Amino acid sequence: MSGNLTTHVLDTAQGIPAAGMMIRLWRVDPASGDRSLLKTVTTNADGRTDDPMLEGSQFEPGCYELVFEVADYFARSGLTVPTLPFLGQVPIRFGLGDEGSHYHVPLLVSPWAYSTYRGS
Repeated sequence: MSGNLTTHVLDTAQGIPAAGMMIRLWRVDPASGDRSLLKTVTTNADGRTDDPMLEGSQFEPGCYELVFEVADYFARSGLTVPTLPFLGQVPIRFGLGDEGSHYHVPLLVSPWAYSTYRGS
């Protein structure tokens, strides 16, 4: 069985899925910190991506980073937010070590705070 990586975003300020948020997935060289862009996606109406971020032959153990474009999302959401947002982008750097595992990295976010965990 091949592993995969999924994500979803919940807007905790409004209590809804964060539909229409852009997310970039980077592979990170742990020695140099250099990043390679692998994928850019936008969340669907359920705050999820339509397909896994990584799966099959794309899924390799290593260091990765998801970058969530939260300022752009909240600017379009109808919330009153500052001109200079407190959170512009939320980067989450993590390691994928088991080729056969499912990794789920959710983001719970408001304009002022965020939380994440390894989900199921």
